Amino acid sequence: MSAAAAIRLQIESDLAARIPAALTPAPRVVRPIAPTGIDALDAVLRGGLPLGAITELVGPECSGRTTLALKFVAGMTQAGRVCAWIDLSNALDPASAAAAGVDLAQLLWVRCGTAKPTAPRTQGFSLPEKYLTPAPAIKGLHGGGCGGHPRGEVKGLAAAVSGLLRPETPEADNPAARCAESQRRERRSFDARDCRVATSARGPSRTAGVWARLDQALRAADLLLQAGGFSAIVLDLGSLTPEFAVRVPLAAWFRYRAAAERTQSSILLLAQCGCAKSSAELTLRMAPGEALREETTVFTGMAHCVEVERRRFASAEENVVPLRKPPQRVHVGAHAANWQSRTAWAGVR
Repeated sequence: MSAAAAIRLQIESDLAARIPAALTPAPRVVRPIAPTGIDALDAVLRGGLPLGAITELVGPECSGRTTLALKFVAGMTQAGRVCAWIDLSNALDPASAAAAGVDLAQLLWVRCGTAKPTAPRTQGFSLPEKYLTPAPAIKGLHGGGCGGHPRGEVKGLAAAVSGLLRPETPEADNPAARCAESQRRERRSFDARDCRVATSARGPSRTAGVWARLDQALRAADLLLQAGGFSAIVLDLGSLTPEFAVRVPLAAWFRYRAAAERTQSSILLLAQCGCAKSSAELTLRMAPGEALREETTVFTGMAHCVEVERRRFASAEENVVPLRKPPQRVHVGAHAANWQSRTAWAGVR
C-alpha cells in the first residue's frame, strides 16, 4: 500500500464517527429511487419509485391507489422528510394515514373546496350550516315591519289564474298524456378516443364546483413545487371521472415534471385514467382489489395486483446507459406484483 493510500485510510478511520466517508463520497445515482414499502412491488420496480419525477397510479376505486401512496409517504415521513397531500375531494382519513405509519407532523394536508368555515362537531355530530346562520329579518306586512297595502299583494292574481286555466297547448285536452310526458334530461357522454365531452343542460350548475376544486388543486401543486422542500407530493384526483381529468392541459404536467426534476420532489398522481402522458416517468396500473377469504364474517383485508404499464427509463442490469430510447411499454406479464393490505384488527398472520 502506498503512503498516500495509507494516509487516506487513516483519515477516514479517524473521521468515521463524525464524517462518514470524508474523502470517498457516495456514488452519484443517475436516477435515484425510494422504496415503496411493499417488497413485492419493490422487487418488480428494482428498488422503488423514482425521485424527481411523476408517477401515475391508475385504477378504479378500491384498487389500492391510496394504500400504496400512504405506504410511500410513510417511508418518507419516517425518514424525517416533509411530504404534502393535495386532497381534491376530502377523501383522506388522518386516522388511517397514522395507522399506515405516516408521521402526521411531517405531512401537509391541502383540502380543496373547503374555503367556507365548517360547522363545529360535538362527539361525532355536526350541525348543518343553515342552523348556524341567523335567518334574515323579514320586512313586510306579515314580517312585523312596514309593508304595502294588502290590495297590492293580490295585484295580478286574477290574470295568473286565468292563464293557468286557459288551454294553450294540444296536450291540455289530454291531461294523462301531459302527466306521462317524460322529462328529457341530457346526460354526459365521454368518448375516450377523442376525449370529447358532450354538453349537458344541467352541466354548468353541477360541474362548477368540480372545476373550481380541480383548479385549486393544480394551483396548490404549482405553489408547493415552486416553494420546494417537499420530498413527495401526492395529487389525489381519484374521485374525478375521466371526462374531467383528461381536460387538464398537458403543459401543466410538463411544468410539474420540470419542477420535480429541479427540486427532486416525487409527484404521485392518483387517477382513474392516464393524464400526464409522456410527462410521467412511471405508470402503474392497479387492478380492482378482491376481499380476502380468511374469515367468513370479518373483513380482514384486500388482495391487490399492480402491473407496470409504462416506464420511461427502463433500468438495465449493467451500469450502461443506452444511447437509444427504450420502448415505452414494457412486457406486462413479467412486470406485475401481487400484494395484500390488511386491516388493523386483523393482526399479523
